[in-house]
Amino acid sequence: MSKESKRREALIYHAKPTPGKIKIVPTKRYATQRDLALAYSPGVAEPCLEIARDTNNVYKYTAKGNMVAVITNGTAVLGLGDIGPEASKPVMEGKGLLFKIFADIDGIDIELDTKDVDKFVETVKTIAPTFGGINLEDIKAPEAFEIERRLKEELDIPVMHDDQHGTAIISAAALLNALEIAKKKIDKVRIVVSGAGAAAVSCTRLYKAFGAKAENIVMLDSKGVIRKDREGLSKEKEEFASSRKIDTLEEAMKDADVFIGLSIADIVSPEMLMSMAKNPIVFAMANPDPEISYNLAIDTRDDIIMATGRSDHPNQVNNVLGFPFIFRGALDVRATKINEAMKMAAVKALANLAKEPVPEQVNIAYGETKLTFGKEYIIPKPFDPRLIAEVPPAVAKAAMESGVAREDIEDWEKYEEELLQRLGNDNKIVRLLHNRARTNPKRIVFAEADQLDVLKAAQIVLDEGIGHPILLGREDVIKELMAEIEFDTEVPIVDPKSDEYKKIKDHYAKIYWQSRKRRGVTHYDARAKMRERNYFAAMMVNEGDADAMLSGYSRSYPTVLKPLLELIGKAPGVAKVATTNLMITERGPMFLSDTSINIDPSAKELAKIAQMTAYAVRMFGMEPIIAMLSYANFGSSDNERSRKVGEAVAYLHRYYPDIVVDGEVQSDFALNKEMHQDKFPFSKLAGKKVNTLVFPNLDSANISYKLMKELNKADSIGPIILGMKKPAHVLQLGASVEEMVNMAAVAVIDAQEKEKHQRAD
Repeated sequence: MSKESKRREALIYHAKPTPGKIKIVPTKRYATQRDLALAYSPGVAEPCLEIARDTNNVYKYTAKGNMVAVITNGTAVLGLGDIGPEASKPVMEGKGLLFKIFADIDGIDIELDTKDVDKFVETVKTIAPTFGGINLEDIKAPEAFEIERRLKEELDIPVMHDDQHGTAIISAAALLNALEIAKKKIDKVRIVVSGAGAAAVSCTRLYKAFGAKAENIVMLDSKGVIRKDREGLSKEKEEFASSRKIDTLEEAMKDADVFIGLSIADIVSPEMLMSMAKNPIVFAMANPDPEISYNLAIDTRDDIIMATGRSDHPNQVNNVLGFPFIFRGALDVRATKINEAMKMAAVKALANLAKEPVPEQVNIAYGETKLTFGKEYIIPKPFDPRLIAEVPPAVAKAAMESGVAREDIEDWEKYEEELLQRLGNDNKIVRLLHNRARTNPKRIVFAEADQLDVLKAAQIVLDEGIGHPILLGREDVIKELMAEIEFDTEVPIVDPKSDEYKKIKDHYAKIYWQSRKRRGVTHYDARAKMRERNYFAAMMVNEGDADAMLSGYSRSYPTVLKPLLELIGKAPGVAKVATTNLMITERGPMFLSDTSINIDPSAKELAKIAQMTAYAVRMFGMEPIIAMLSYANFGSSDNERSRKVGEAVAYLHRYYPDIVVDGEVQSDFALNKEMHQDKFPFSKLAGKKVNTLVFPNLDSANISYKLMKELNKADSIGPIILGMKKPAHVLQLGASVEEMVNMAAVAVIDAQEKEKHQRAD
C-alpha cells in the first residue's frame, strides 16, 4: 500500500462511521419515565445529598472511581513534537481506548491550551473532582517534571506521567530479569543511558531504587556525556551528572554492562557493542527505529540480551504492559497517589510473571512452540491474559501497605475473579488471531478478486502481513480496481478463463477427471469445471499451488461449498463437515456450531460437531467449555428432539472424557453460571463460564448467530469450516471487508495447523 493510501486509510478510520474513537454509553436503564426520573430529577437528588454528607460517597454513587483523565497540552507528542492541543486529541483518544480494552477503565481525554505550568496545574486541580485518577501524557520536559510533582503534592487522587513512569516500570522489570539471566548484580553493573528526557530520567531513578549505583551510571544527551563540570545543567541532569572524564557514547560504552536507549535511531555501532562487557544487556527503545537494529545487534554478539520498543522482535518494552493495570489497582483501592512502592510492586509483578509457565493462548498468539523465561523472553507479552490478574493486585497491595489506600481489599480471590471478568468485553481474540497469522503467513487464493471489497480485503491481508494473496478473476477488471484503490504491490493474478493458463487448466482437469470419472464426470466436463473459479481455486489448494482459499462473497453458500467437498474433501475420520462461528460478545468470545451446513444432525453427528468445535476452540488458544443446547434441561422432556441432544452428550462423555461438555440445557442456564450452579450442581458446566454453544439443528444455530450479530452488534468470524482435508473457507454472502480479513487470518491459522500435523505424521 502506498504512503498516500495508508494516510487515507488512517483518516477514514478516524472519521468513519463516527468521528473519533471513544464515546460515552449509559450503564443504567433509561427506557421508562420511571428510569429517567431516577436518573435525573427528582431521583438524582438522593445520591447528591449522600455525597454532600460525605464526599467519599462519590465513589459509591458515580462513575468517578473508574474514570481516568488523559491530559496533555500537545507539546511533546511521540514522533510529532509540539503539535498543539487539538492535533494531539487523536493520540489521547487512542490512550483512552487502550485504558478501556486492557483494564476496563474509562479514559476521558482532555487537551489543555496552555504551555504555562501554573495554568496547567491550576486547570487540572480545578477539574480533578470529576476523576479517580490523572494520566499525564505527551508534555515536554522539563515542564513535565514540575507539573507532575506539583499535582502529586496537591491532589488526593493518583497522578502519573506515563511517558516517564510507563517505560521506567516496564524496562525495570525487563532489566531485573535480564540481570538474572546474565548472572549480574544491579549494584555492580555499569549502566549507560542515552537520552536525558522525561522517560530517561524516570527510568534511571527507578533503576536506582532497585539498587543501581549513581557512580556506575553515565547519562548522555544530544551534547554528549552529562558531566559534573558542564555548565547550565537542569536540576534533573545534575542528578545524573558523571564525574568520569569522558565525552562520547563510544567512550561510555567501553566495558559497560547495560545500555538503555531512549534517544534516536542508529547511534550505536557494532564496534560499540563489541566494546561492552560479557553478556551485555541492550535496551534500544527509540521508536520507531531503535538505537541499533535488533538483527544487527544479535548478529554482532551472540551473548547479548536485547530489547526494543518494537512488536516485531522479542522483548518488546511496551507501556501497555503497565499503565492500564497500575491505574486499575490504584483505582480499586481508591489510592490517593501512585507512589514508589506501587511502581516497584508493578515492576516485580511483571518480572515474576515472565518466569511463570506461559498460557497456550499466548504461545499460539505469538507463533511459539513454548515461550520460556530466557534471553528472548524477559518480559510478558502484551496479549498475556494473566496481566490483569497479576499487576493490579500487586499495585493495590502496595497501596494498602504504604498507607495511600482509602479502601482495603479483603477477598483477593474474589478481586482477581472480578478482574478476569473485565477481559470479556473487547476484541483481544481478533488481535491474537491476526498476530498469530503474521508469525507464518500463507498463500491465500481470493477466488472473487474482481469484486472491489474482496480486493480491499486482500490488500489489507498483504499490508498487515497476514498472508500472501493470490487474486483470481478477470485480470483486466482486477487491475482496474487495483489502480482505483492504489493497490500497487505486485501479487499473482490468475484468470481461469484466460488461454494463458490453458496448460495448468488441462493439468488440473486431468487430475479432477481421474478422481471423478466413475461418478459421471467426463474429460470435457472436467475441462469446463476448471474455467470456474471455485473449482480452479480448490485445485490450486489441492495441488499445493496455494495454501488456503476464500470464496463466497458473491455466491450462495451451497454453490461454493459443493466444489470444495468434491475436490478437497473431508479430513480422515470425518463423516460430515460442519461450521462454527466465533462471536465477539460483551462476555467474551463465543463459538456457535453448526451454523451453516448440517440441517438436522443425528445424536452421533451432533457429538462429532461438538468434538470438531472443541478442536477449533483449542486452535484459538482457549479451553472449550461446551453447552449442548435444547429447549429442555437434563431429561426434563422425553421428546425425541431433546433426547437426541442427551444422547450426543452421553456419547461425548464416553468417548471424549477430556472435553468439558454437558446438556441438554437451555441457553439461559448455559450462559448464567450462578443459575446453572444453583439448579444443576451435578453438571460438568456448574460454576464454569461456557464459551461454546452447540445447537440441536441448523435453524436454531443460524438464526441465533445472525440475531446476535444484528441486534447486539456482535462481530462474527465465520462460518469456519470444520473437518476439511485442506484449508478452504466459505464467506457469508456480502461479507464485509473486515469479516473477510478475519476469515483470511483463520484460513492462515488453519493452514499452519494442518502443516504442523502433516509434519508430525
